[in-house]
Amino acid sequence: MSGFVGDTPRPFQPAITQRDIEVEVAHCVGGVISPLLANISLSALDEHFDQLWHQEMGTGEQRRQRKNKGLGNWRIVRYCDDFVLMVFGERHHAETLRDEVAAVLAPLGLRLAPEKTQVVHIDEGFTFLGFDIRRMRKRGTSKHYVYTTPSKKAVQSIKDKVRVKTYRSTRYQDLGELITALNRSLAGWANYFRHGVSKATFSAVDSFVWGRLMRWIRAKHAGKTGLSMKELRRRFCDQGWRFACNGACFTGASSVAVTRYRYRGSTIPTPWTIKPAAAVTGS
Repeated sequence: MSGFVGDTPRPFQPAITQRDIEVEVAHCVGGVISPLLANISLSALDEHFDQLWHQEMGTGEQRRQRKNKGLGNWRIVRYCDDFVLMVFGERHHAETLRDEVAAVLAPLGLRLAPEKTQVVHIDEGFTFLGFDIRRMRKRGTSKHYVYTTPSKKAVQSIKDKVRVKTYRSTRYQDLGELITALNRSLAGWANYFRHGVSKATFSAVDSFVWGRLMRWIRAKHAGKTGLSMKELRRRFCDQGWRFACNGACFTGASSVAVTRYRYRGSTIPTPWTIKPAAAVTGS
């Protein structure tokens, strides 16, 4: 940026063309500003469906009338450029909405990705924001519930990170440093997925990480005679088979408590939610 200050405005050097702007926007895709650009562009989609919701399905009576007439009811949930249209109706209602979404996006120069756009039944399930969402029968009962579990892709991603951290080229590290790094990665991953049916998944991931750590330690301290499992437990475990070194203990993903979200509709609290003042009662 030039440090010249004057009264006469000067043109940019060199001149910025539309082609330059398009290139800069293309570089933003996948970057930190990409979610912001998606929110700006897709706000038109939110406004379109929100207006229809309030006009045609805003009350329970309106939704009942639409159901009696054979029409579908729906609601959109969007996060950046990922969104789901949940339809209470038939398959052709969902397909019609897909065409309507395409029509809304067309004037913006956007289009739906065919490989990522699907019309599925809730019993078939779908993946949204790293979660597999599917209605299944609860084991031991005849009742069906909607379960949200970490997707296979999400589980594979954390396993790949663990493999990188425990690869043979990392054996120069101190065990305590490695345990601390693994705990941080697993806790961060588990904190995102703690609001689903994730307890069994957390235990399976911890079992995988424990095996990687065990092989890493035995290879690092093999020596001439190798490191037996009995010696491994005596030297590198504190409680049972929990690895510990220099004050660092392996806690894994299971250390994060699983907490379920109750249904809150559109009343989801945020840091900007205005809280009513507490009532003051006198004696």
